[in-house]
Amino acid sequence: MTQHNLEFFSEIDILKDDETTEAFVASVAGFDAFGTETKSYTLHVGKQPVPVFVNEFWTSKQRAGHSLHEVSYRACFKPQLPKFFIDRLTKEGDTVLDPFMGRGTTLMEAVLNNRYAAGCDVNPLSQIMCEPRLDPPSLEQIEKRLFSIDLGFSGETPRELHVFYHQDTLNELCGLRCYFEQRGAKLDRVDKWIRMVATNRLTGHSKGFFSVYTLPPNQAVTAERQSLINQKRNQTPEYRAVKSLILRKSKALLKDVDSGQAETFSTYGKKSKIFIGSSTEIAGIKPGSVQLVVTSPPFLDVVDYAGDNWLRCWFNQVNPDEIPIWMHRKLEDWSAAMTQAFKQQYKLLKKGGYVAFEVGEVRNGKIKLEEHVIPAAEKAGLVPILVLINDQEFTKTSNCWGVSNQNKGTNTNRIVLLKKQS
Repeated sequence: MTQHNLEFFSEIDILKDDETTEAFVASVAGFDAFGTETKSYTLHVGKQPVPVFVNEFWTSKQRAGHSLHEVSYRACFKPQLPKFFIDRLTKEGDTVLDPFMGRGTTLMEAVLNNRYAAGCDVNPLSQIMCEPRLDPPSLEQIEKRLFSIDLGFSGETPRELHVFYHQDTLNELCGLRCYFEQRGAKLDRVDKWIRMVATNRLTGHSKGFFSVYTLPPNQAVTAERQSLINQKRNQTPEYRAVKSLILRKSKALLKDVDSGQAETFSTYGKKSKIFIGSSTEIAGIKPGSVQLVVTSPPFLDVVDYAGDNWLRCWFNQVNPDEIPIWMHRKLEDWSAAMTQAFKQQYKLLKKGGYVAFEVGEVRNGKIKLEEHVIPAAEKAGLVPILVLINDQEFTKTSNCWGVSNQNKGTNTNRIVLLKKQS
């Protein structure tokens, strides 16, 4: 940490805490792993000034995360984000929680780093996408089960799906869907793995997916929109062998799994806890037991999770209209909901535990949610430590001050680090 930064911190009285907080702040302030120095400024939105640090703290140039992360889900962050905080703010055997777990990136990264993982999401698809990867079966087990399943289907297939799939492919998908329905509560870890991979392969833009060319695999367009895509591209669905593609994707997901990780999955993966429900009412986790929360909540009226996942919901027999996903359009409503979520996190955190809360710029960069997260968190008793802005295109002066150079969406990862001090 430079002398300049020491003087900066003394003004806001940030270092008069414990060694873990001090070490983390120092590592962020002095970070230069990718050739740029950290820039800093002060944010005044809460009870006390909060330092903001801007740099490329993790990068697209880094080696990709573990192969088990490679399942697509709308609005998910890179595994380097939770790892950055897990490495610096927890130790082996600690519990890491994500109350808006999505595809389970935080949980997966926690387990891979010998931490206990817990997650919550209101969307049941999250559990379907996350749970099997925390304790994966072997490729041999997957192959044996796959080729024992009868995919024969003689019923009527949904007409709206014919724009996505060849009739024979759709028959096989309907047969697999019926198999999971018949298994019901008897679904084991191998079945759940196959279901996860099949869900992940429903739509995409290459021959590795079941569908004809469509939008990227983290969302599904409407049947009407797909019909227009087919016309524009002069395409018709080709046959895709369901079992073969599931096996191929399974092999890719398990590529980085080695024999030495079996104990890790057995010790930490099997003991992970996943809850489907509201982030404001997480049951089954002992109060005062969580060391770190790493999460990204639903942003302000940006992502239509139910609409984007309608095809995945069909395959898994989930009614998207019954999923009470937050879609707040008023900033004050969003902030109030975050305060309620923070109160639950405060209850579950250990004294001295942390929350790394990732938000973004919304409404063309006019709203920076960190400015609203800090007051919301303070109402729940959490203390803001800093804001970390990961900018992977650290070339424009405006980026240092949190100004987006894109017209829409998020330009950077923006993480508010909070702490339970008492």
